[in-house]
Amino acid sequence: MTSIERTAYPRFKRLITAHELHLFFSPTRDELEWAAGATDGDEHLLALLLMLKSYQRMGCFPALEDVPEQVVEFVRRQVELPEGTLPVYRAERTAKHHRGLVRKRVGVAYDQAEARRIAEQAIRKEAAAKNRPADLINIALEKVVEAGLELPGFSTFDKMASKIRTEVNASICAGIHDRMSPLQHTELLRLLEERDNDGTTLFNRLKKPAKGPSWSHFKNLTRRMEWLDGLGDSAVWMDGVAARKITDFAGEADAGDAPALRDYTPVKRLALIACLVHKARMASVTTWRRCSASASPRRSRRPRWSWRRSGSPSGRSPRP
Repeated sequence: MTSIERTAYPRFKRLITAHELHLFFSPTRDELEWAAGATDGDEHLLALLLMLKSYQRMGCFPALEDVPEQVVEFVRRQVELPEGTLPVYRAERTAKHHRGLVRKRVGVAYDQAEARRIAEQAIRKEAAAKNRPADLINIALEKVVEAGLELPGFSTFDKMASKIRTEVNASICAGIHDRMSPLQHTELLRLLEERDNDGTTLFNRLKKPAKGPSWSHFKNLTRRMEWLDGLGDSAVWMDGVAARKITDFAGEADAGDAPALRDYTPVKRLALIACLVHKARMASVTTWRRCSASASPRRSRRPRWSWRRSGSPSGRSPRP
């Protein structure tokens, strides 16, 4: 489950300053008159005002028990209700009616089906390029708010982002897998089994970064590039895959070892290794270019004078 703190989903801060209380939770005279005309007691008045101010601040209705005591006390004092007054509803029907009054006043629609449809559409579109669930949730929040709809609960966004992300990633992995030949499948899987000269798997060799651009490393770098190129044209495998997805998939492969990758499904296992191969190829090419650039002869600066032109090292004309 994604932590709500990592997202933009509205919630009460742990510490609310006095300035924030006055700025966001002070009922206006018009709001107080509106709430007083719609309620028949102090408890309902306080509850309705808390619903209104919370919705104006957050775009959704928190459970009254989740409203910080600091906020409850501030609103109670602002409208001069007796000390000890609590925001309580004796019947859910009254609470539902009050939520409807707040929606009408702030001008939002309550259509959870439409809100979920918009959120799902936004997440599915962004999941093709983004991989962090928090990023997907934030995009969906933005689109639902833009549509003027009440936000569904956080768990709705969280479950939706997780489900769609899994579906989209599976589709991307299948595409990478299908753009590889059976021989390339075999070659990549061999990396998890065959041992290098140091006794580790070839997969470990793949994970080692190319060394810095210097002539002493140039031969090793050239051999590494030839080895990587021999595994296949990774640019073909990555056709149509967003760069951020490639980076995330390669990072997931790099974070594990050979036994861990064997636990993945065959399609995902090959896709993650393919992404790591692609990133390794790109890194090697970049390092090779730097190495070649550092080895290129530099053009020397032209001296300000030339004794060959002047006839003497000092630049003066020789005496007759």
